Amino acid sequence: MKLQRFDRAMVLDYQEDAAGFLTVRAGITRPGVFPYRRGDGGIQFEAKLPEDILSDAVVQSARAKPVTDEHPPEPVTLDNIQKYSRGMSHTDSRVEDDKIVVTMTVTDRSLIERVRSGKQKEISIGFETDLIQEPGEYMGQRYDAKQTNIAINHIAIVARGRAGPHVAIRGDSAFEIDEEDINEGGQTMAMYTIDGKEFEVPSEVKSKLDVLEARLDAANTKVGEYDKLQGRYDALEAERDTLKGDLENAKKQVLTADKLDAAIAARVALIDGARKFLGDSFDFSGKTDRDVKVAVIQKVKGADFKADGKSDEYIDAFYDASVERARTDGFTSTGANSVITGSYTSDTQDEIAKAKSARLNVKDHWKEGK
Repeated sequence: MKLQRFDRAMVLDYQEDAAGFLTVRAGITRPGVFPYRRGDGGIQFEAKLPEDILSDAVVQSARAKPVTDEHPPEPVTLDNIQKYSRGMSHTDSRVEDDKIVVTMTVTDRSLIERVRSGKQKEISIGFETDLIQEPGEYMGQRYDAKQTNIAINHIAIVARGRAGPHVAIRGDSAFEIDEEDINEGGQTMAMYTIDGKEFEVPSEVKSKLDVLEARLDAANTKVGEYDKLQGRYDALEAERDTLKGDLENAKKQVLTADKLDAAIAARVALIDGARKFLGDSFDFSGKTDRDVKVAVIQKVKGADFKADGKSDEYIDAFYDASVERARTDGFTSTGANSVITGSYTSDTQDEIAKAKSARLNVKDHWKEGK
């Protein structure tokens, strides 16, 4: 449903011709965020975005439109133009300095006199628009809704400070206001709600409070957005610290050229030594050093050797002792010279302890890069 809206602007200049008609030039509307007083007295901030208000369709809709004395209580049509029209706009509407500017001619003597005296020098367009209830921000100012498909119906010349026409404002209409808007005549009262309680206050006070409340809501929205951004920043900072720690750990684990050469040589030596026990058919691919050593131990000692629960240091030492014992006594998978099925006595345990100690010394030297 199209909604009615009434905007305000000032007469830029005017001149009177020989016939007494008054030609007026005015910027009738512009992009921005404006507070509107609705029929229920509430305030809503509505946006006229450049792509909507400065479109060719809106500029053309300002051409050859009736000029009225204040806003009529209904849209101007062919049926009532004789009643409300006090002149017409020209067909020269255009965009100047981010405003729609148009020339119009006033043909009513009484209205001309009030324009010349300064009593009635404000321009207010009456138009219909689709209102999209979609909050956003334009030029740093928050809005509650935006106007689209704007079509100008008439151009009213109104008195300064008027919040609306003499007639009652219908529920589907709203007038652009500012903080200086006051009601003409005697003071009228309105209800304003504070913490769930209603208080009777002057209408102009309620209007100002509504504007301030809308601004406060907009400010609170900005604070909420800031808190979200701060939370994202803190999360990214924590992630950065984690990645930094991971990078430091990775750097510590990177092998130098010397250490890499030593590791490769150790792997080759292990495979060469193990192949003597395991044979050429043994597949070393995908096997860790521990896997290879356990396979050698099981080959020398017997398949009943269980590596579960044994530390790497224990496996290393057992492997060294097994290889050394087999090298000394001669290797067979069974028999008296098997490391375990032979005499697995305190001498054997001493050999394992010595091998373990020797391997630890080698590891220390390797870590120090020696």
